[in-house]
Amino acid sequence: MKSVTEEQLRGLAEKFIAGVRDDLGVELAYDEASVEWADGYVGRVRASVSEDAVGWISNLIGSFLGECVIANYGGRWRETEDGVGVCFDGDNCAFPFAKVQKHFLHGEGDSILGFYKTIGVVFKDFINAH
Repeated sequence: MKSVTEEQLRGLAEKFIAGVRDDLGVELAYDEASVEWADGYVGRVRASVSEDAVGWISNLIGSFLGECVIANYGGRWRETEDGVGVCFDGDNCAFPFAKVQKHFLHGEGDSILGFYKTIGVVFKDFINAH
C-alpha cells in the first residue's frame, strides 16, 4: 500500500462498512462481532475473487480490521519498513493488510478473526501498560 494518512485509512474502513450495509444489508461496527462477520465474508467470497481484486478488497477489509484493532486495543496507524500497520510502540505492530491478503490466499488457516483475537494476547502487557 502506498503512503497513506490515518484519515484515508479510516475512510477506506468507512467505505467498506457503507458497502456492506448498502449491498448486503449488514450493519458493521468496530467490534469483534463485526470482525467475525468480515472473517466469514472472506471465507465465503475468496474463491470467487480474482487475483487482481484481492489487493483492492484487502485494502478495504484491512483498513476496517485495523480500525477495529485501534478501537478495541489501541495503537495508531504507522508506516514501517514492513508496511503499513497498527503500532502500539516502535517495536510492536500488527499488519492487518498482510493478514487479509493471507486469508484470501490461504483460507481459514490465516483467519482475520484469529489475528484480531491474538492481538489482545500477544500485546496484552503493552496494551495494559498504556
